[in-house]
Amino acid sequence: MGNIQAVTDAEFPTAVLGADKPVLVDFWAEWCGPCRQVSPILEEIAAEYGDKITIVKMNVDENPQTPASYRVTSIPTLNVYQNGEIVQTIVGAKPKSMLLKELDAFVS
Repeated sequence: MGNIQAVTDAEFPTAVLGADKPVLVDFWAEWCGPCRQVSPILEEIAAEYGDKITIVKMNVDENPQTPASYRVTSIPTLNVYQNGEIVQTIVGAKPKSMLLKELDAFVS
């Protein structure tokens, strides 16, 4: 995880909800195959668009409170938060081109 920091339940309010730019949270788990597929794509997006959007990861097994409070029921779920609110949700592994299309409002 080069450009992507892990965030915990305790850090979430400050690191994500209090951020001054959009934050994409990758809700994932070690055992999740599609999560492993999307991880390198998110690394590329973080490297290319890190000045516009922050990307963090949250392990749902180690941090159950935040995913439960946002009703994350399947992983990977990618939630984009802006000004403390969810402004976009992407569920499932998608190719980079599709992710960038869905994130266009934040990365263009």
